[in-house]
Amino acid sequence: MDSRPIGFFDSGLGGLSILAAVRDLLPLESSVYFGDTARYPYGSKPQEDVAAFALQIASYLVEVYDVKMIVVACNTASAAALGILRSELTVPVVGVIEAGVRAASVVSGSSRVGLIATVGTVGSGAYQRSFSEVAPNVDLTCQACPGFVELVESGEAETESARVLARRLLEPILMAKVDTLLLGCTHYPFLARTIQDVMGRDVILVSSSEETAFEVRHMLEGNGLAAKDATKMPSEVFISSGDPATFGRLAASLLGRRIESVRQVETSELTRNFEKGWNGL
Repeated sequence: MDSRPIGFFDSGLGGLSILAAVRDLLPLESSVYFGDTARYPYGSKPQEDVAAFALQIASYLVEVYDVKMIVVACNTASAAALGILRSELTVPVVGVIEAGVRAASVVSGSSRVGLIATVGTVGSGAYQRSFSEVAPNVDLTCQACPGFVELVESGEAETESARVLARRLLEPILMAKVDTLLLGCTHYPFLARTIQDVMGRDVILVSSSEETAFEVRHMLEGNGLAAKDATKMPSEVFISSGDPATFGRLAASLLGRRIESVRQVETSELTRNFEKGWNGL
């Protein structure tokens, strides 16, 4: 039994879809969620910068909050930094890419799968490599969707501007006649209704949220880290590198519940303290 919290981080609000899935599956687990809203979006930034951000945040969560596991609730950060985090940290680290690939390859009946993600994630080739290893028979069509993350972060996921952008960006996926569409960014489930309207009812949308939650449970149990005390109320902490009031308001809207408080940790503090010796070791 281990009552320490699980640490989650994302460039902003998208990773809340992973947090919600983990909380549904593992209601006894406490959590600390870090949204790096001061530096979002990650998708257009160089991979080395994203890797540095990820290491700063993960080390902060380990050192300050004593988290027992890190969930990289961001596809761009998973593509850029998963290997680095696993080699540098002493706690287990879970990413989101492999879980989504497995789910999409099982669901697809025609083996024609579409992937939408940020420019950085598509450009990294991480999904393409994972599909070639897990499901080499899949005919994969990839499409970067710049602007989707910003729609979620600004609370405009179901607006007419979102629908117009989705129709334009998803055209190559429609032309490929896919039967399954993998949402390769944790922000995208919050655009699911808009995306489904464009793709049509015959196309199955796959999010890695639920599969990642199962992976978290498997790793916790396999390492003897699961919380077991049903008499202890799990805790929940939200942290933002940007404006905490804005983060709290949008997070409450996306999660459909009240967020009691959001703490702010500025990126300068993350950088300064990491350079002084935060290393997660």
